[in-house]
Amino acid sequence: MNKKAQRIGLYIDVANITRNGGYGMRFDVLRDFACRDNGEPIRLNAYVAYDDERARTDHEYRDRTFNFHSTLRDYGYKVIEKTVSWYVDEAGNRFGKANADLDMAVDALLQSENLDKVMMATGDGDFIQVVRALQNKGCRVEDVAFTNVSSNLKREVDLFMSGYLIPNLLPIKGDPEKLWGEPGSKVRGICYTFNRSKNFGFMRFLQRIGPGLWITDTRRQDSPYGTAFAHETSFAPGIDIGSLPSRELIFEFDLVQGDKGLQATNIAKIHP
Repeated sequence: MNKKAQRIGLYIDVANITRNGGYGMRFDVLRDFACRDNGEPIRLNAYVAYDDERARTDHEYRDRTFNFHSTLRDYGYKVIEKTVSWYVDEAGNRFGKANADLDMAVDALLQSENLDKVMMATGDGDFIQVVRALQNKGCRVEDVAFTNVSSNLKREVDLFMSGYLIPNLLPIKGDPEKLWGEPGSKVRGICYTFNRSKNFGFMRFLQRIGPGLWITDTRRQDSPYGTAFAHETSFAPGIDIGSLPSRELIFEFDLVQGDKGLQATNIAKIHP
């Protein structure tokens, strides 16, 4: 019997993600991640800020924004524009606001009746109550973000995944001929174990987008993760080896094929 496809809703606060580490994010890859394990995308909502006042005089901004929104639509997203409103504070400083939080929260709650899983792309802790409400309605709730992520939001969702760890979600410098996870490629991952007495540990990285994120034992063939040996000397100067292992520190490193398996070299910390 074929397993019934999960009905997926993906809600992206584009401004929040862009200004908090996600500039250059590939929205097609995020869609793939949300719909891994053959999920069916029912709602794909991207909430974007649009400065109508600027667009009237800055044609480059207008055209660039139009092209970006068109690309999102090509990927199947519904683009919800929030027009920037301008204000003047008590000191006479002019500032703009285009908050999409309320729209995104209301849409997710109303549309959840037809969804099995809701994925949000935001680090804003204001969504904690929305997460709880969605879970109480029977939805699984996941979140993807990069920096400045609410620790309470991470704990509240059913799955939090740092966008840095999703293969190809962000641009990465490396050999363009090598696929993420192959020997010779550059990937991002965490140091999940480290033996200080022997000065080595192991890095774990998500090798492919697919089901089974809970299968972290890379000895299992159905695990989507890969692992690589890491000697203390492969870490960049300034990295506190005493802080390893750590789930919070995210590293970027090269994969090379050794005699006994993959090895991580040129290990640099990229977050936090």
